[in-house]
Amino acid sequence: MKNFDINEDPHRRFNPLINEWVLVSPHRTTRPWQGQNEKIHTDVLPEYDATCYLCPENVRANGESNPKYESSFVFENDFAAVKQEPIFFEEDSKPTFFKAKPERGIARVVCFSPRHDLTLPEMEIPSIETIIRTWQKEYTDLGSVDYINHVQIFENKGSVMGCSNPHPHGQIWAQSSLPTQVEKTQNSLKAYYDKNQSNLLIDYLQEELKLKERIVIENEHFVALVPFWAIWPFETLIIGKRHITKITEFTLEEVTAYASILKQLTIKYDNLFETSFPYSSGIHQAPTDGELHPEWQFHMHFYPPLLRSASVKKFMVGYEMMGEAQRDITPEKSAAVLKALPMVHYKNK
Repeated sequence: MKNFDINEDPHRRFNPLINEWVLVSPHRTTRPWQGQNEKIHTDVLPEYDATCYLCPENVRANGESNPKYESSFVFENDFAAVKQEPIFFEEDSKPTFFKAKPERGIARVVCFSPRHDLTLPEMEIPSIETIIRTWQKEYTDLGSVDYINHVQIFENKGSVMGCSNPHPHGQIWAQSSLPTQVEKTQNSLKAYYDKNQSNLLIDYLQEELKLKERIVIENEHFVALVPFWAIWPFETLIIGKRHITKITEFTLEEVTAYASILKQLTIKYDNLFETSFPYSSGIHQAPTDGELHPEWQFHMHFYPPLLRSASVKKFMVGYEMMGEAQRDITPEKSAAVLKALPMVHYKNK
């Protein structure tokens, strides 16, 4: 019987944030690929597109015209997944298999800049700082609405991630309930805090900083790393070094440091396969229920789907749907690959 080798042998890793396991199969990284290859979009986008409903002064799908905006621009989502109108609802107290309740919320779109062709890795630091300040304002404004208990800031980048418009933008969905993934995280963070009187992610980060195995980028205020329990091939997590429960607690220096690490990380993503790298990213932070949440620590997830090249992506199917999440390349190897990439965008070589 051979001794266990975490770099070579199949094993499971525990994710303490959502109390779930992931299967890691490092021995499968050499398997041949004869599956689907994604179409690589090589079109050069213009600075302005007259047909784009997000560009300045263009007419959106609902007939309204965008202003001639010059930095980030926020508007109510024309096809919102949640509605603001209150709905009368009397919950059935009897046990039933058919449980449902109305969900009230507000959905907004955040255009990063007027430039149709400018994604985060190619933006200047001050412009990214403007986006961060916009996120801060939206978190404050939406969180102050009496029925809003959670504000989810996120971005879907690239058509492979379901993004319907190439103009760089993100979204904010604010709602009365904690979404499922956030509720799982809330429960785990609270249980850890109640037991240890310390913050789970701060404690985890300290251990990662000692090991240095999965650190991709580090600056004075933030760390970007591949989490030990990562599911997606090049998944990363940005964590603040200081205890910060929400984005509005950033100092001016932290806003700049956060903008810097966002730019550096997304440059590395683009450089990996020399393509505009697709991903879903999202900020997790304290609920807006008016309570103190010392168990929370601001963090940001990046879930990119690309696996071996710009045209090969990982699919969450079969075993992942029926069993649990699974990955081949180890988080340590992914971190080493990302860390070794230059911080100068491949277009500027």
